[in-house]
Amino acid sequence: MESTAIQKPIGLASDHAGFPLKQFVKQYLEEKGVPYKDYGTYTEESCDYPDYGHALARGIESGECDKGIAICGSGEGIAMTLNKHQSIRAALSWIPEIAHMARQHNDANVLVMPGRYISSETARGIMDEFFSTAFEGGRHIRRVEKIPVSK
Repeated sequence: MESTAIQKPIGLASDHAGFPLKQFVKQYLEEKGVPYKDYGTYTEESCDYPDYGHALARGIESGECDKGIAICGSGEGIAMTLNKHQSIRAALSWIPEIAHMARQHNDANVLVMPGRYISSETARGIMDEFFSTAFEGGRHIRRVEKIPVSK
């Protein structure tokens, strides 16, 4: 990841099950010189992932952050929460190749990882792919534009 390519902070969110991996993510971003904004949670005390997923989504919607990383136990709940927001394209990634395709074909703006099921080494590879892969555009633009629900 090129820290010079990051214009705004990366938004972070997790529940208690994702908190340990989120601490690793912070270390990773600090090593890369990338700013971040942590929308919570801030401990391993039991909490509800929607509270933090919605906060991250609002941070992206407001322009405070361009992209985000979200983590809960399986990644599923927080991904579902994030994807309720029309401008969010949250992609649950268990391996680097999925993160690559989510950026390249879907222009994902939030990386979601399953905190209870991947190692920090795997998370590093996933983040490297997510942040170094550009949206391909082309035929994918039409598809991405169809994702939001029309009002």
